[in-house]
Amino acid sequence: MVQVYLAKAQGQELQQLLLNIEKLTQLKSILTDMKTGYQIYQKGYSTISSLSQGNFNLHDVYLNGLLQINPAVKNYGRVAEIMSQQASLLSEYKKAYSKFRQSGSFSGGELDYMGKVYSQLVKQSLDNINELTNILTASKLRMSDDERIRAIDRIYASSTDKLQFLRYFNRNGILLSLQRTKETGDAISLKKLYGIDH
Repeated sequence: MVQVYLAKAQGQELQQLLLNIEKLTQLKSILTDMKTGYQIYQKGYSTISSLSQGNFNLHDVYLNGLLQINPAVKNYGRVAEIMSQQASLLSEYKKAYSKFRQSGSFSGGELDYMGKVYSQLVKQSLDNINELTNILTASKLRMSDDERIRAIDRIYASSTDKLQFLRYFNRNGILLSLQRTKETGDAISLKKLYGIDH
């Protein structure tokens, strides 16, 4: 009976051992599948990461390129024209304002008004120059060449308008001064002041 019992116990242990070996084999297979899945995941993640990093690098190169200034943009003819217009605006306003003050044709209030008009024109002119400087300075603005050219064209139009307005304003001031002086009989000296021939 003891032997039967021992044989039965050994049979159960043997059965349990076979079950444990089978479970261990299954676990080993599951671990191998998990390792393979993890390697595939790792490889895929690395590939995606590399692709996205490459994509990011392309975007970064593109965006940094927008910060650079193409020499063709820097040498765009309107840039020099804007600078020339700004210089003309400053010299013409100073010259005219000085002559208006010397003429004696205008009251203090009128001269103050003229000074405010000139001051506003100069301020707007300086704003244009600051914007132009930002457009033409690398690492200031992210703009394509086309956007930079359009911005320069816009500044050129603004600069042209301001210079035309200044000249119109100055002509009207000269005419008003001549009319007032004519009334007082001092037109000849004013014509000399403004450089106008008879």
